[in-house]
Formats: sequence, structure tokens, C-alpha cells
Amino acid sequence: MSGNQDTWPPQPADAPRVPSIPLSDANLGADGEPTIGNLVKDATASASTLFRAELALAKSELVTEAKKAGAGSGLIIGAAVLLLYASLFFFVFLGFLLDVWLPTWAAFGIVFLLLLIVSIAAIGVGYILFKKLKAPEKTIESLNSIAEVIPGRPASTGGVAHPQIPPARDPMAR
Repeated sequence: MSGNQDTWPPQPADAPRVPSIPLSDANLGADGEPTIGNLVKDATASASTLFRAELALAKSELVTEAKKAGAGSGLIIGAAVLLLYASLFFFVFLGFLLDVWLPTWAAFGIVFLLLLIVSIAAIGVGYILFKKLKAPEKTIESLNSIAEVIPGRPASTGGVAHPQIPPARDPMAR
């Protein structure tokens, strides 16, 4: 039989060696268990994916609440601008119009009270919109559940960062 004894099927001696596909998992060590490097790589990838998902959840919740806050702010600012500009012209006109039937002081007093009522109503509506803002509850709940799983939490290990690793010494303290 001519050819190389290491390959099957036998090939002629001058044939180029063709790489083969390994029949075992490249991520496993010699004993069939995953290597520490692969475990760390998988844990890092999982943590990265988890944090990205948490950020996406927080973003989706906060965007909705930011839109509500923007609407409330817009109403309050719009009401203030309305009061500033429109009152200059409209309420002076209304005061002079009421002056036809009432004394001047009473006509402008009524206009002032009307201005005050409209301002208070606009501020009240804006305040109600701000009170409707909610905390990102799903994100907070999800982060709390993650915190329970993460090893080395001070509450679960008695204040030590990791129960098997001693805390680092301060190099400045001697």
C-alpha cells in the first residue's frame, strides 16, 4: 500500500495534506469539560448581552415617560408665553370693553381675576401631567433580580466582596 499511513483513505505520497474537521467540540478540554477560558468567554458574552438588554428596557420605559414630561413642560411654558403676550393686547381690550358698563377699576379688576384663573388652571394641568410620571418599574424589578444572582453582593456575603478571595490591602496603609 503506497501513501501516507496517517490518513484515511490512503493517499499517494506526493498528494497535499488536506486539513480535516475535528470530530470533537473545540470548546471542550481534553477531559470533555469546558475550559476555564471558554467559560469566562461565555460568561462575559452573557453578561454583555444581559446589560444591553437592560439598557434597551430602560430606554424604552424612559422614552415614554420623557414624552409625558415634555408634554407637561410644553403646556406650562406655552401657558406662560400665552399669558405674557396675549394678555398684553387682549386683556387691555377686555378692560376697556368692561369700562363701558363698569367703573374703570372694576373692569380691570375683573380682567386681572380672569388672568389669574387661566394661569392657575394651566399650571394645574401641567402639574397633573408631571404627577402621572412613573418610575421605570420593569427595569428596577429586573435589576433587583439580577442583583440577587450576582455573586459577591455585600449583603449576601457579610460585607466581603467574594467569600473565597480575601479583600485587597491598601498599599498606602503600612
